[in-house]
Amino acid sequence: MRDMADSVVPPQPRDYHGWNWSGFLTLYQREIRRFWKVGMQTVAAPVVTTLLYMLVFVVAVGSSRPAVEGVTFGHFVAPGLIMMAVLNNAFANSSSSLIQAKMMGLTSDFLTPPLTPLEQVAAFGLGAATRGVVVGAVTAAVIGVLPGAGLQVSHLWAIVYFAVGAAIILGLAGVLAGLWSEKFDQLAAVTNFAIMPMTFLSGTFYLVDKLPEPFRTASHFNPFFYLIDGFRYGFIGHADGSIAIGVVVTAVLATGLFLWCWALFRSGYRLKS
Repeated sequence: MRDMADSVVPPQPRDYHGWNWSGFLTLYQREIRRFWKVGMQTVAAPVVTTLLYMLVFVVAVGSSRPAVEGVTFGHFVAPGLIMMAVLNNAFANSSSSLIQAKMMGLTSDFLTPPLTPLEQVAAFGLGAATRGVVVGAVTAAVIGVLPGAGLQVSHLWAIVYFAVGAAIILGLAGVLAGLWSEKFDQLAAVTNFAIMPMTFLSGTFYLVDKLPEPFRTASHFNPFFYLIDGFRYGFIGHADGSIAIGVVVTAVLATGLFLWCWALFRSGYRLKS
């Protein structure tokens, strides 16, 4: 009996130093299912809102507007509206997911499983980015068939790069807002006083170069300007600013926000208290 006991190998602790693909995919799929179950609210509603903007700015106003950079006003404003939908929905997904989990005491759902902070940030960020890209794709498909607003692709790489980059950036910004906010009022303040003004004042409906100083220069310090300008460049072939700077700003923002979110998850900021 003693020999048999000595021959039994004690259970070894599981090594979680490698990437936990199973846990990461589970959390990512949870974020996808979370917004997909209420698709009328999270996908269809933003598309309808964007169509209303198109109705106002293209049908009611656009017919009297001259061409902008060689394209009709409808062709000019459509990419900005699509990008606005990407930005707002990516931010809303991760921010609302985290604050709901905090307020309902469900943070243990993703803190207890063997997930590293890196995997948690990646799952929340990519889940939010997926919603942003899905909403943007559906919006583009609907706008593309509207008379006077048909979309023509000039640089596919720019469309993909800036759409995905913007979705990741705002998804990670939503993670930060969700971690910081302790109630929905605080999250609404971030949305209303930071995200929405930066979106509307980034050249969505106008050429930044037409603004008087100092507003023209100030607009170039708005990171949303480079996201929208680069995305529009992919459709109309003209940029209001430097595409090279936009590419760099997008990469730096995505990397910086990811590292910031990772540091907060490692410290358990407003999650473990």
